[in-house]
Amino acid sequence: MHFGFYLPTRGPLATRPQLKTFLETGEACGFRSVMVADHIVLPAKIESAYPYTVKGNFVSAGECMEQLTLMAFVAAASERLRIVSSVMIVPHRNPIMTAKSIATTDILSEGRVTVGVGVGWMAEEFEALNAPDFRKRGQSTDEYIAIWRKLWTGEAVSHRGEFYSFKELYCQPVPVQRPGPPIWIGGHSMPALRRVARLGDGWHPVGATAASPLPPAEMREKLALLRELTEAEGRDFDALTISYKAPFYDNGVPPAGEARRMFTGGAAAALDDIAAMAELGVEELVFDFRGETLDASMNAMRSFAEDVMPNVR
Repeated sequence: MHFGFYLPTRGPLATRPQLKTFLETGEACGFRSVMVADHIVLPAKIESAYPYTVKGNFVSAGECMEQLTLMAFVAAASERLRIVSSVMIVPHRNPIMTAKSIATTDILSEGRVTVGVGVGWMAEEFEALNAPDFRKRGQSTDEYIAIWRKLWTGEAVSHRGEFYSFKELYCQPVPVQRPGPPIWIGGHSMPALRRVARLGDGWHPVGATAASPLPPAEMREKLALLRELTEAEGRDFDALTISYKAPFYDNGVPPAGEARRMFTGGAAAALDDIAAMAELGVEELVFDFRGETLDASMNAMRSFAEDVMPNVR
């Protein structure tokens, strides 16, 4: 089992020295990967329902670092961590510029980029960015991924599609990773699972939240379905990487009368949950150690590295 962590993208922890501390501590503690989230702008009025809270509310003051730029910073400020876009809202950006930026960061990181992708949930942000029709975000995502993979060949390629077209061109230099950085598909809806089966190198869902619990029993069902879908596409299910994001990790004990959430309640309980996920074939678990202060964040990260990671069965 490998482990990853979330990087701050907004607020008082999202400064150069504090981001460097996150990355240096993560590498020193033996984490494998770092997650970089994605928003470009946040409209002042948001009516779209956020899928990862029970009430559908998305709380933010409007601040958000740009994902691809931050990934390039991570490449320069780290040596070993895999740099994962988690997740990139594919239709938000010009596909040629995105392919070029991903390739550049993969080169400068010496092949450490993984592209976690999603179709998005905020219609207002699509409108602000003049992105393709929000109602067709799945189709535009598929087309943009196809464009990236064409461009990463380094050959003269052209494209004529529903959402984007260009005449023959070269996009060089190509990524270090061949035929390109791995693409992990986020989400656990049926369309997301179908996208993994058709296009993905990995599956990257969010679980362990009240709105998206994804406990082992449900994961088992989803993975069985994903195997069927992948094999129906003539692809090898066993070649997929399964990376599960559990945004909440708490070493404390839940309040009396409340059910224990996965990966909480102390190291022993978390180890049982990790073992259950490993038995299902999950290869990587990603936790959120971001606290109100840098010290609180680093203490949580180091505690997990000392109390949990060495004891994983």
